[in-house]
Amino acid sequence: MPAVTADTLTLPRFEVALDAKPRSVKKITTAPQGHEGEGFPVRRAFAMIEQSDLDPFIHMDQMGEVEYAPGEPKGTPWHPHRGFETFTYLIDGQFLHQDSNGGGGIIESGGTQYMTAGDGILHIETPPAHLVESGGLFHGVQLWINLPADKKRIEPQYQDLQGIDSSMVTSGDGGALVRVLAGEVGAFAGPGISHTPLAITHVTLAPGAEVEIPWRRDFNALAYVLAGKGAVGSELRPISTGQMAVLVDGDTVKLRADESQESRSPNLDVFLIGGLALRQPVFQHGPFVMSTKAEVMEAFEDYQAGRFGHIPADAIQPHRI
Repeated sequence: MPAVTADTLTLPRFEVALDAKPRSVKKITTAPQGHEGEGFPVRRAFAMIEQSDLDPFIHMDQMGEVEYAPGEPKGTPWHPHRGFETFTYLIDGQFLHQDSNGGGGIIESGGTQYMTAGDGILHIETPPAHLVESGGLFHGVQLWINLPADKKRIEPQYQDLQGIDSSMVTSGDGGALVRVLAGEVGAFAGPGISHTPLAITHVTLAPGAEVEIPWRRDFNALAYVLAGKGAVGSELRPISTGQMAVLVDGDTVKLRADESQESRSPNLDVFLIGGLALRQPVFQHGPFVMSTKAEVMEAFEDYQAGRFGHIPADAIQPHRI
């Protein structure tokens, strides 16, 4: 799980107040497995968690980790969205993105695609032809972020953010690497610009390492284990690959990696996210996240009438052998 790495001895460190209170664990869940798009395997990270604990987030999949044989890599075909933002973080592999608003690019390992669907957009995410031909390792996360009711119909936007754009911070002993991908964590800001106040990070801890990360009290906090074994929260509750911890009531998030890790996952890797709850009605159906059923029905009608734009003449299509 390379993503983007750095020499932690040269990185800045978080400053945590002496009287800071670590958050406690409200709940730990295990993500069920399924398939998305054209058939790539996912873990449904938000399953069995109340929407009130997730707000402002709507949906999250861990895509892979999977080692594809030649001809097996898959993505998603062209499809619509309205009313929210998608955040795709690629840890291993490559993805091509193109949309009906003119956005597009290659998401490399450690990079992110931040797309504001807003009023309506068509897009595709698919592995490039050479990776379909050769196969290889693929691993990533897709997160859906709700938009406030008064911004659900704003102009669509696309942000192409590579791994080197992220802010990187370490713990006091240098045993943890925290990549701030979007929003702000303590004094450090990530490159992703959101219409909803939030923080999105990828934390890597060496075996036996511990980190305490400052966290806004008015944000929720969700810690999902991408790989490895460790402990979370003030109680240091055990947690492992595919599990999500909901953390409450405190100024920091505490994570610790077990001394012994599996050979294929030598570190503890955690996708730690949080944001300011919108506390607004949410009605989701398929690719649309609106406030009411009537607005979702309108989205379907607008999509079928071609009001989301059009697939470009030079459109990327899923590569087939």
